[in-house]
Amino acid sequence: MIINTGQRTDIPAFYAEWFANRLKEGFVCVRNPYNNHQVTRYRLDPSVVDVIGFCTKNPAPMFAYMDLLKDYGQYWYVTITSYGRDIEPNVPDKHQLIDDFKRLSSIVGEKAVGWRYDPIFLSERYPIEYHLRAFKKIAEELDGYTETVVISFIDLYPKVKRNFPEARKVSKEERLILGKEMIRIVSDHGMIVKPCAEGDELAAYGADCSGCMTIRDYEKAIGRHLNAPKRKGAREACACYLSCDIGAYNTCRHLCRYCYANAEPSKVLEHSKLHDPGSPFLIGNYQPDDKIHDAVQTSWIDDQISFVL
Repeated sequence: MIINTGQRTDIPAFYAEWFANRLKEGFVCVRNPYNNHQVTRYRLDPSVVDVIGFCTKNPAPMFAYMDLLKDYGQYWYVTITSYGRDIEPNVPDKHQLIDDFKRLSSIVGEKAVGWRYDPIFLSERYPIEYHLRAFKKIAEELDGYTETVVISFIDLYPKVKRNFPEARKVSKEERLILGKEMIRIVSDHGMIVKPCAEGDELAAYGADCSGCMTIRDYEKAIGRHLNAPKRKGAREACACYLSCDIGAYNTCRHLCRYCYANAEPSKVLEHSKLHDPGSPFLIGNYQPDDKIHDAVQTSWIDDQISFVL
């Protein structure tokens, strides 16, 4: 099976010690975000967890604990954008992130780490030309360290509208200008563009529109075939295989203005105070009315089917 860590928060950036403790103890408890007392308990054991998927803006805090992950398959996405602290107030220096990306790639391999340049929005400070210049520079730096770059354009979810009211939708004409040129740029650096939940409008120009975190991506990362059960994406336009996420909403302290997972900064700070690195839960601990369900977990690796990288 696959454990995901990055749909609701950034565990490597802010909760690396907690996750290391979960790996040592061999299990994690996750509250249902829509039913607080419904708890799922997952075993963290490489005999049943084939891959752990990470999405982060800062992998460095996990470097001290990589030995705990060596028996697990891994697939990482690291987001490196061109925005300043007006948009991403607590994201580390981008030059340091590039160095950390390279270090991560040297540990897990270029097939097991991808670069995310998303979400893309346009403004007076961040016009098309700005994005393309920055994108080109980052692509040049990451040449040889990954085969994949994911792009997406900002979605104006209610939380995004509240925290970033001046954001506007990127038009189809603007998406095509950016997408076509980004595809051309990374083709010179051994990468392919994978649009995230953007339909197939860039497929004709060389983009892989099959999804950005698919079973195929996991298989390439670990070099083995996964006989995974069919499952729908996280949303209608999403083709990714995302499930069993162990994070929690309103806990990411990057406080990016475009974030869909945080309601508002005050809630993030409130929840952060309840974090205990020794707890089975990311936030808080057991409660008297908890109903704990042990997830049914089996390995999906099928070694009878050959897998060609």
